[in-house]
Amino acid sequence: MYGYGQPMDGGAAQQQYASSQQQMPGGAGGYGQQPPLYPEPSPPSLADAVRAFTTGQMSAEDFQQIFATSKVYCPRGDTPGFLALHNTQQPVIPMFTSLKELRRYAGKESKYFVITGAEVIDLLPTGYGFVLDMEGEHRMVFDAKAVEQMVDFAMRRMYG
Repeated sequence: MYGYGQPMDGGAAQQQYASSQQQMPGGAGGYGQQPPLYPEPSPPSLADAVRAFTTGQMSAEDFQQIFATSKVYCPRGDTPGFLALHNTQQPVIPMFTSLKELRRYAGKESKYFVITGAEVIDLLPTGYGFVLDMEGEHRMVFDAKAVEQMVDFAMRRMYG
């Protein structure tokens, strides 16, 4: 508490500090109380990115960067892991951009877990693809080869 140029009686310094606290705008500490004057633009939601990518308005690299940091909703069974659909040409795992999309597909009482897109890429079994928003207007299918390309892209971005 005592340093160069500070009074030896701590009471005066504490009173000065307390009175300066009361004068700060925005309440206690004054930090985080007011919105910034120029807020940073937020990235598009995963659903917006899906729409933009499927209509050709977004590049694959831009989509993957948004996908990697977005939450993905996955239906789950009684055992840990992804639920896969095997009645397709290649096995795929249904995933959803929102809880609303998952409920549209699996029902209101369905069990699910939430992970990031980066975790999806890391944990998806080899040879499996995934489908985003199966019942949605802009359904996206990533076959096993597309997933491999996403893994390669993520590795290049991470390790150079």
